[in-house]
Amino acid sequence: MKESSIERAREGFAKLQASEALRKRAEANLALWLADERFRDAWPQVERLIDSGNAGLVFDAFFQDLPFGTGGRRGPVGFGPNRMNPHTVATSVEGHSHFLRERFPATELSVVVAYDVRVFNDLRRVYDPALPNRLLGMSSKDFAMGAAEVYAANGIRVWMPDPSSGRLLSTPELSFSIRSLSAHAGLNVSASHNHPDDNGAKVYNEKGSQEIPPTDEVLARIVEATTAARSVPFAEAVQRGLVRWIPGDVHEEYLRVNADVSRDRSARSARIVFTPLHGAGWGSAGEALERAGFSVEIYPEQASPDGGFPTVPFRAPNPEVREALHGARDHAKRLSADLVLGTDPDADRLGMMAPEGDDWIFFGGNEIGVLLAHYLLVEKRRAPRVSGGRPFAVTTLVTTSLFSRIAHAAGAAVIDDLGVGFKYIADVLNSIEDRKSYRDLCADLDDFVLGIEESHGYLVLTHVRDKDAAGAAVLLAEIASRLRESGTTFAERLDAIYAEFGCVRNLLVSTVMTGAQGFLDIRAIQASLREKPPRDIGGRKIVEFTDRWSEEGPLGPIRSETDRMSRDLLVFALEGGSRIVLRPSGTESKNKVYVETAGSPLGAAAPRTLVAAEKARLDGEARFLAKAFTREMLSRIGVALPDYALEVSDLVSLDGKKDFAGKFLPELLARIQKGEEGEPLGVWIDERLRGYGADGRLLVAPGIRAFLQNPGLTGEEARALEAAFFAAGPSGKGFPGHSKHPGA
Repeated sequence: MKESSIERAREGFAKLQASEALRKRAEANLALWLADERFRDAWPQVERLIDSGNAGLVFDAFFQDLPFGTGGRRGPVGFGPNRMNPHTVATSVEGHSHFLRERFPATELSVVVAYDVRVFNDLRRVYDPALPNRLLGMSSKDFAMGAAEVYAANGIRVWMPDPSSGRLLSTPELSFSIRSLSAHAGLNVSASHNHPDDNGAKVYNEKGSQEIPPTDEVLARIVEATTAARSVPFAEAVQRGLVRWIPGDVHEEYLRVNADVSRDRSARSARIVFTPLHGAGWGSAGEALERAGFSVEIYPEQASPDGGFPTVPFRAPNPEVREALHGARDHAKRLSADLVLGTDPDADRLGMMAPEGDDWIFFGGNEIGVLLAHYLLVEKRRAPRVSGGRPFAVTTLVTTSLFSRIAHAAGAAVIDDLGVGFKYIADVLNSIEDRKSYRDLCADLDDFVLGIEESHGYLVLTHVRDKDAAGAAVLLAEIASRLRESGTTFAERLDAIYAEFGCVRNLLVSTVMTGAQGFLDIRAIQASLREKPPRDIGGRKIVEFTDRWSEEGPLGPIRSETDRMSRDLLVFALEGGSRIVLRPSGTESKNKVYVETAGSPLGAAAPRTLVAAEKARLDGEARFLAKAFTREMLSRIGVALPDYALEVSDLVSLDGKKDFAGKFLPELLARIQKGEEGEPLGVWIDERLRGYGADGRLLVAPGIRAFLQNPGLTGEEARALEAAFFAAGPSGKGFPGHSKHPGA
């Protein structure tokens, strides 16, 4: 039986556009899993998956070991070496244990283990529900307890929340706890803001930060060479004192230091609505807001920890996605609140909405960072220390350059060319802590003001070495209070900053490329653009091209393979001061295009109408450049999409966008022409879009709106299509955002 399954898989693999080496590796891994008794419980599901004929899905699960990159492993939960499951978690922890023994010989080791709310429900419908599936219902807590069993078997003491208490530990509090308990490392079982069926195991060092190159390369090689793990039963580990619960005073101190970031303790008038998006954020940012003295109400619909994220649009619990905050926004409207704040499941990212007239505005990660920078560096600048230390601020290469403009104008030192990932910001703090310097900056930790990254990550204290939503939430609530008392809005404040320092607009577009083919396509795009960069983008001349792999640049020699991965950025400087950066994501199957357009200062007295016109001009330019670059990028792998397909949400994969343009729309038009309408057509639409992700209609609605402008459509066809898509069927009733607020 197993031999025939392997043969069928081999036949399927042969039809894929993958190298022979990868096909053979997938076949060998599959054969190992179907022969090894450790994986017996996976056999029925794996064999059924092979029988289903979906060779690409099987290949993706087995063609490689899930890479140990960006601080750990992260990916879909499932069977196979390229999936998160008890085996990949256990071998990761076993390898980490060996690494710690080598790094701290003859030492009584301890680690802190955290976990979020995730639970595997097979929402992607990969597996046969009629067959046994050990992974169904497996939670982050289950993985964390399994990790504790492996650490304990290696003689390493574990500090973690009591699993029976229901308490969760956010990513920033994990970092704080490592430092507070003088632990040697940490492990966080979380996939942050990823799809509910994803999970991860991210490793932290004794500083409370993630390892950077080349040390992370040493750790990765040890983990990747580890194929088996030892363990002791969890109850036995607790009884032997190898697993202990984190003391409550650690949490209290974490809340205290975040509350203490306040710069104006009289500013407490704002009413805050907070949403943890069903994650760990209330015990972090929510409680810190309360501790700091703010009136804060949790959005009740998203208050309960729930790894399925059932009330979050698209099931995307990410404060970078504006729709994720819409429920809390509506609640805030009913309460006449002043601010909405939201965190992702592990509470390191922070999102924000605020009222402007009769509407509410979503603020992107760069905009929030600019507001924080202006408040801390300009409005509430601290007096110089007696020692004369110069304040410093830190950010990444892809974050808005307006941050640096503000910091320089305030007389602060700025480090703004770091690689993507908060671990590089933490490395600056680690270097200052250990050596009182970083590159040519000489400073103390007391000189640190803030660090930000565009993906809604902020750090405003030195007790934590990762992004932390809690401290930033306290400061934003404080700013909201001051604005309320002065009769000013966040949007007005931001426009005043643009007028004084120059308007800078930033746009991020992502292209999800899943499976083994997506893995290959992402790398093919990078290789093609690196080897033959374009001379212009959309007619805008490229005046400078920078490959961060270059060893002749300021980064110097590549120190490890992990360094090579983290430096896989291509930077295109365009005439007129615009910039485009391309990089593959370190945690998801996508590449990211960061577009920046910038203008000159307009003068502090410039009217808002002038600022609005400048923003509109720069936003239009950014959208134009993003589309032009995406078309250029996709052409390198032989893909051409019409403009309306590029309007489909970035949460939809490239395969989905190709299907939308090439199959879904023609099929929908054909059904309309045949006279189908109403409920039956609506049911077909929803079922047809199910594979695109949760809330399929919302995901493709921008593409439909753009397609309705197609000159090839007759007026009658456009009206029929609009009526069918936005009104027909169960999820079309009262379609949000249509007509009144397109693209909302």
